[in-house]
Amino acid sequence: MKTAENPLAREHCQPIRGTGHRLDPLEITALLATLPGWQVDGQGRLSKSFSFAGYPATMLFVNMIAALAEREDHHPDLEVGYGKVLVGYSTHDVGGLSRNDFICAARVEALAGF
Repeated sequence: MKTAENPLAREHCQPIRGTGHRLDPLEITALLATLPGWQVDGQGRLSKSFSFAGYPATMLFVNMIAALAEREDHHPDLEVGYGKVLVGYSTHDVGGLSRNDFICAARVEALAGF
């Protein structure tokens, strides 16, 4: 599935709180299948590493993610280096992964093609 076709990228985050919004392993597996290259890392975050030709492109991507995070009120962990960005999402208010994490991941994936 192409990222631009991913229906998650058209959704917006919703305010959620509580473990009732935490995704179960089957839901996580199904949603991961729509996001090539994304994985659940050892910290339980939905994560992916992106590579860029140089620092300016890297920082442009980081700033686009920051703007997205503010609009959606859902903020990832970012690890930034020369030509690379590691993006990690989890929803602290639900104690794990929520649909919001996958929505933002799909939207970040769409941004990666700038």
